[in-house]
Amino acid sequence: MKKLLLLCLCLGVNWAQDDLDFDEYDLEATISPSANGTGVNARGHRPLTRGRDVYTSSQYAPPPISGGGRYRGRPTPAPVGQAQLREKEAQPDAGGCTHAAQDMGVLCPTGCELKTTLLKQERNVKMSINELKPLVDELSRSSNTIYSYVTSMSTSLRERQRVANDNSRVVGEYTDRVEDQHAYIKETVDTVFPSNIRVLQGVLDKVRLKIQKLEKAIQSQRELCVEPCKTKCPIPVVSGKECEDIFRRGGRDSQMYLIQPDAFFPPYKVFCDQTTQKGGWLLIQSRLDGSVDFGRRWDEYRRGFGNTAFDVGKGHCETPGEFWLGNDRISQLTKTGPTEVLIEMQDWTGDKVHAQYRQFTIQSETSNYVMAVDGYSGNAGNCFLEGSLELFGENRTMTIHNGMMFSTYDRDNDNWTPGDPSKQCSREDGGGWWYNRCHSANPNGRYYIGGAYTKEMAKHGTDDGMVWMNWKGSWYSLKTISMKIRPYFASS
Repeated sequence: MKKLLLLCLCLGVNWAQDDLDFDEYDLEATISPSANGTGVNARGHRPLTRGRDVYTSSQYAPPPISGGGRYRGRPTPAPVGQAQLREKEAQPDAGGCTHAAQDMGVLCPTGCELKTTLLKQERNVKMSINELKPLVDELSRSSNTIYSYVTSMSTSLRERQRVANDNSRVVGEYTDRVEDQHAYIKETVDTVFPSNIRVLQGVLDKVRLKIQKLEKAIQSQRELCVEPCKTKCPIPVVSGKECEDIFRRGGRDSQMYLIQPDAFFPPYKVFCDQTTQKGGWLLIQSRLDGSVDFGRRWDEYRRGFGNTAFDVGKGHCETPGEFWLGNDRISQLTKTGPTEVLIEMQDWTGDKVHAQYRQFTIQSETSNYVMAVDGYSGNAGNCFLEGSLELFGENRTMTIHNGMMFSTYDRDNDNWTPGDPSKQCSREDGGGWWYNRCHSANPNGRYYIGGAYTKEMAKHGTDDGMVWMNWKGSWYSLKTISMKIRPYFASS
């Protein structure tokens, strides 16, 4: 009874200690200092410390069972002594004619009489054995012949029985197959053929209608093409390897151009900004009005998506649309040489800021497009290298984007518990990006009109807007943001 009370007391103390540790930890995690001394919960519903994700309570382990056993000790066996040797009984002399064994009685014959009798019987028995031996040999040979014949007959009978069984099985299978084929043919002729004929008739009718519509469309196109067609968005004659090359070849207008960085790959359309900081910028990302959904799969981010540019009535595509150039193309452009990147953003009051990095490289898909940046300048805040300035210690370092792999909702490469689908940055934050655990900048997040938004408005209760935390914080979604690259060169 005392042991039971002591065990209960230990359990109660342990549980109380676990509750106390968790309460203290929870209080420390939710109250985090900020620059102005107030509490910050920039991670939405996600924890502010790494420890909470892997928290495991210490469980009480009972000691091994002790006390008396259910069995007594085994009895000690008696000592084993040496076997007593039996004295050899003296026998009468072999062949003695005057000695008789006392155990045989006084009426037993002497040894000489027994010997004479046995010798006589031995001669008679040997004669009989010699007469029977040829008969036994003959009988043995006959038995062996009969046994061999019976064995061969049994083997032949089993073989004939096996062949008969195989023939019966083959006949049965063939009969079943013929019956199945007959049933299938009957069903096909009675039901399937008429049904297929009706379906084909319906398909034929639809094809006939489509042909009629195509004939009408062709006729209308012929009527429209009586006059020469004019391109709404013509491609300029000047082209090059990238926008800086186009600028140096004379393409000084900001609009859509055709570039070919590698002669082994076909050219493609891009938008070139030829006015900002002396031009030469190639847009790789643009967010303007939320018209394009950026919550897309890995393959779409690899190829690129959206509208590169459109015409507003001036005869050429001078206005960029919402688009992502494509990770393969971004990697190809940044790996050809030193590249700088310019991120420009605007809030809903019209204020504009920028962040610029003199070095910007995206590795190939084999490394999941790892991003590397350096050399920050600008007034938006250094999110890529320093993380969110609202956070401190580990909470800040896990929002740094430099050195991160690219992640989408169908390919998780972030640092927030890899392999756990419930803790996936891209799924919660609305787009593909170089997430850490998770972000201080989220240019490809969800588009919120008006700027400020709340946890209740967010799909997963997290800061999933177009945020740049070091400028507007986690719960303000920007109006516009764009990313531009150009080959790095020293300004004259």
